[in-house]
Amino acid sequence: MASVKELTRLMKKLEDQLVVCMRCGMCQAVCPVFAQTGREADVARGKLALLDGLMQEMFKDPQGVCERLNRCLLCGSCAANCPSGVSVMEIFLQARAILAGFMGLPPAKKAILRGMLAHPELFDHVMAWGAKFQKIFTREVNDVIGTSCARINSPLIGDRHFRGLAEKPFHRLLPALDTAPAKGRPRAAFFVGCLLDKFFPDIAQAVVAVLQSHAVGIFMPPGQACCGIPAVSAGDTQTFGKLVRHNLALFEAGRFDYLVTACATCTSTIRKVWPMMLREETAALRARVEKMAAKTLDVNQFLVDEVGLLTCDRQKDGEPVAVTYHDPCHLKKSLGVAAQPRAVITANPDYRLIEMPEADACCGMGGSFNLQYYELSAGIGRRKRDNIQASGAVVVATGCPACMLQISDTLSRAGDRVAVRHPVQLYAESLRSKP
Repeated sequence: MASVKELTRLMKKLEDQLVVCMRCGMCQAVCPVFAQTGREADVARGKLALLDGLMQEMFKDPQGVCERLNRCLLCGSCAANCPSGVSVMEIFLQARAILAGFMGLPPAKKAILRGMLAHPELFDHVMAWGAKFQKIFTREVNDVIGTSCARINSPLIGDRHFRGLAEKPFHRLLPALDTAPAKGRPRAAFFVGCLLDKFFPDIAQAVVAVLQSHAVGIFMPPGQACCGIPAVSAGDTQTFGKLVRHNLALFEAGRFDYLVTACATCTSTIRKVWPMMLREETAALRARVEKMAAKTLDVNQFLVDEVGLLTCDRQKDGEPVAVTYHDPCHLKKSLGVAAQPRAVITANPDYRLIEMPEADACCGMGGSFNLQYYELSAGIGRRKRDNIQASGAVVVATGCPACMLQISDTLSRAGDRVAVRHPVQLYAESLRSKP
């Protein structure tokens, strides 16, 4: 645990950021958690007011402070609509780090984050064992979405409908790549991310196929680790720093023009959270982080803005398939990427894009928020499900695998047969059909 002197210094830094908040309440109108509960304590303004007296509250009721701070999706809706430009994400992450430093990590989180996630090889082995035995404890419930549920009542899983672990993770299917680009084409490093690797290897395969179709060189080093967002969201800056350094060393071994990801959260974490949470590290490390962050792009943005989409004529008979698109919070609100995924989808003439109501409303996933506050998360998800249904689409696409897990759950529990895809998968289909 951190020393009192260090905690005091961190809290003083936090107080300097809090003075920017005018308590205007604009965040209240866009907070998905507040929309569910109606509680002032659940909106950013209420949490910032709490943090004003963090020193006193932390000693009086540290668990209560922690509970209120954790009831946040870290979706960025409040920051995107704040007229004062309050860096809510940074304030909340720093506050969680302070509380973790004061209280220590709960044993379960410590075991998962420092015992497993901080050790990529061990993490891969544990997940491989999970994939091997998962069918003993689960059964399929929706073949269109690909969801399963628990065979017996489980406190951890509850009545969730979930995407199972892939039989073979992507790093087993394709451990590494190091190819040269065609003349005049860029070279891209591919940061795979945990969810693509272990749940959606088909998306990772589509990314590689698309980059190869564009004659882009690919650098994909073996042994990649998590981007670090689960650790820093829990206040575990130790594991976060270890994961950042691990990934930096891997990717700095290659030469490339861009670092590409197909995960909105990974993209936002590398571009924004890495530099934000490592500001007090050495100048050398900060420079390395900032250089990597500057090269990082979402795959949709890379395809549209940097290499240009390939077009093709219609291949199928009949009407195009109706598809709608969900804007991941970390893509649109954090990075301003919204038009590019839609362009990637519509590059395949076999699909017709229909906008759903509130396309950029949070789906309610929020990583560990879904585990800690499932009923809240599911309530937010049901609103997203209703909007998907209102569109009349038979496919919903989104650029975030975490959103895909949440949307799969809420659609499957409602008995809907709407396929959940990534834009790059739809684009890859059109490239495979080209003569």
